[in-house]
Amino acid sequence: MRSVVVGGGIGGLVSALLLNKKGYDVTILEQRDRLGGRLSYVEQDGFKIDEGPTIVLLPHMLTSILEEAGVPPEKYELIQIDPLYSIHFKDGSTYEKYTDRSKQLNELERIYPNEKQGFIKFMSDMDIRFEQGMSSFIKRSFSSKKDFWTKKNIKTLVKLKAYRTVYQSLKTYFQEENMRLAYSLQSLYIGGNPYESPALYSLISYSEHKHGIYYLKGGYAHLVDVLKKELDRRGIKVQLNSKVTSLSTEGDKATGLYVNDEYVSADQIILNGDFPVMSKLLDTKKPPEDKYTPSSSCVLLYFGLDKVYENTPVHQFFMSGDFSKHMKEVFEKKVVPTDPSFYSFHPSVIDSSLAPEGKGVLYTLVPVPSGTHINWSNQEDFIERIIDELEERGYPNLRNHIVWKKVKNPNIAEKEGLFQGGSFGIAPILFQSGVFRPQAKPSSYKNVYAVGASVHPGGGIPIVMQGAKIMVDAVQNDHKQEAEKWLI
Repeated sequence: MRSVVVGGGIGGLVSALLLNKKGYDVTILEQRDRLGGRLSYVEQDGFKIDEGPTIVLLPHMLTSILEEAGVPPEKYELIQIDPLYSIHFKDGSTYEKYTDRSKQLNELERIYPNEKQGFIKFMSDMDIRFEQGMSSFIKRSFSSKKDFWTKKNIKTLVKLKAYRTVYQSLKTYFQEENMRLAYSLQSLYIGGNPYESPALYSLISYSEHKHGIYYLKGGYAHLVDVLKKELDRRGIKVQLNSKVTSLSTEGDKATGLYVNDEYVSADQIILNGDFPVMSKLLDTKKPPEDKYTPSSSCVLLYFGLDKVYENTPVHQFFMSGDFSKHMKEVFEKKVVPTDPSFYSFHPSVIDSSLAPEGKGVLYTLVPVPSGTHINWSNQEDFIERIIDELEERGYPNLRNHIVWKKVKNPNIAEKEGLFQGGSFGIAPILFQSGVFRPQAKPSSYKNVYAVGASVHPGGGIPIVMQGAKIMVDAVQNDHKQEAEKWLI
């Protein structure tokens, strides 16, 4: 059985390895000159830093799926980060988050003593809801809608209070506005608005405490190198600079693809990429803009520095004076934020391999609107304001230590194939979550499958890998059913 994976992002790479382990003949077609998708490096003059994802969440899910795909833990190194990160508020206060429960309670005693019981209740409730959410929704596919609308699932949705937003759900636990923000901002990890995303996504902030935050030695993009070595070791075919322009179909099945205008036959086709863009291969008549809401985008700043800011947290969040206003500007008004919150990543504190000796790298992410209506090349003042804030609030004298700077914006992201420049797939709003999201079997074609951040169960590297696992299970199940038909 020949399986062709269209797109060499993390979902496609893991899918190929899992399919290969199951005995399928797999070929990966990637239109760019490299593998990895969102997992890549920005490199210059001996410096390198992750271009996209940085925080490693759900480590057990990541390691277990990699092992199932044939990549054992000794092939890479995960470093636990504790404190998890610092959150700096505009009122001058800083809140540290920890994996260790006693340290977290001590931190609450220091800054918000009246919130200790709320935090304990939050973690206790989420202990139960996390397992419910994982088993009922994250680890299951809903290609058949009836699999979602069961009495058990509806009961679970009520328990998870999915009708509330992330921010609303936290009002139950925390009275201080800063605490509500500290436990709701995580929906931005997947491009979601905390004031709109379903309460199910509040499990992200719980998971940080429960399962920890990790850093992958060499950068998250190093995972691509690890996976490529395994692809090469097994002889799995990879074709770069191979653009798929259309599918060939017959009845309710696809028979092959046109790659660089040449026909390639296939028994299964797996679409890995931003699904609204990839879906054009399935439906050339209806533009994806009519069907999907993109996630937020971001402006990303990459710096090579002539120093390392020692004793600085790897991850930091710098909150704006009015977070709700920032979110309205990003998700409703779709304008350049006037006073944005932003995230910084300084891995050189724990990893000297990323820069020449004594030097370091710094990454900053600013949530901004998706869409192509803003000409970001005219927003140099916005960039300079972010650098000013970085210097003032976290990295003293930063400008004097910048060796080089690069910027990535939504206009660039859109040109690279991300739907409307959104950085995290389609938005995690209610009607684009669970059964409402594109599934592992996204169309009426019986042998066409999908994986990626815009496909159920959603965004984030481990979750996309889980999507690959779900998809491969669907391929196997279909193969089994087809074989049984021939035996009858």
